Amino acid sequence: MSFQRHLRDWVMGLSLSVWALASTAAPLTVKDDLGTSITLAQPAKRIISLAPHVTEDLFAIGAGKLIVGAVSYSDYPPEANQIERIGGYNGFDLERIRALQPDLIVGWATGNPERHLAQVKALGVPVFLTFSKKLGDVPTVLERLGVLTGQQAGAAQAAKRYRDQLAELQKTYAGRKPVRVFYQIWDRPLMTINNTQIISDAMRICGAVNVFGHLPDLTPKVDVEAVLAANPDAIMTSGEPGMKTDWLAPWQQWKNLKATQNKQFYVLPKDSVNRMGPRLVDGTRAMCEAVDKVRRQ
Repeated sequence: MSFQRHLRDWVMGLSLSVWALASTAAPLTVKDDLGTSITLAQPAKRIISLAPHVTEDLFAIGAGKLIVGAVSYSDYPPEANQIERIGGYNGFDLERIRALQPDLIVGWATGNPERHLAQVKALGVPVFLTFSKKLGDVPTVLERLGVLTGQQAGAAQAAKRYRDQLAELQKTYAGRKPVRVFYQIWDRPLMTINNTQIISDAMRICGAVNVFGHLPDLTPKVDVEAVLAANPDAIMTSGEPGMKTDWLAPWQQWKNLKATQNKQFYVLPKDSVNRMGPRLVDGTRAMCEAVDKVRRQ
């Protein structure tokens, strides 16, 4: 038997062994944030992202190249702008999603309307739903997505980096003087957050007290009179710097308001505070620095 034939048989045998090993590999199973088990026969190769923070999560763990479709405002990192759009808050292009042949869809349990999620689930593709309630939940999402995408090493690194930064913030701001804050998320109607919204967890780390944290709704509507009665030390929002004039300037007409008397109005970086992804720890740092300025006034 020739050397070439020996070599060919050896290569064929090796290929069959690799195929057999792959075919008998255990399926990948994790639970999403709603406790639903998601099982894939092999790591996902074609992913649809239904939320901007999900897109950031996937890039953070090294799986950004696997995203074949994403929703509007999936703009970080910059490479995300090149991903095909499959819809937004008002709905998804189901035919386009089907045509992209995803093997995993990652959504947002509270940000994607329930009826839209039901339509996506009807496509028969595994759907992993995220819903981080506290800052400490974010790295666990990274780790589970790492399992589903075969990016465990990248996910472990991203999760560790996030946890280390969060621990440093907790250590730095623990025990500092409480500061009462009204956090405004919308102006018309006037809306805020309660203590179960994830931004309130960032506030707790910074030593800020949410003056409307006791309200039952996640994003309750309030009126001007309620804010005046609460009389916060500071008023904060998030967004582009120009929003300070549009949203926060009207509060300055109320001269008896502590925040007005001491000129304590802050606009925090929009995406790093509002998105439940890796940059949330950066938004928390910006908030803590603002809260500390209020303490020093």
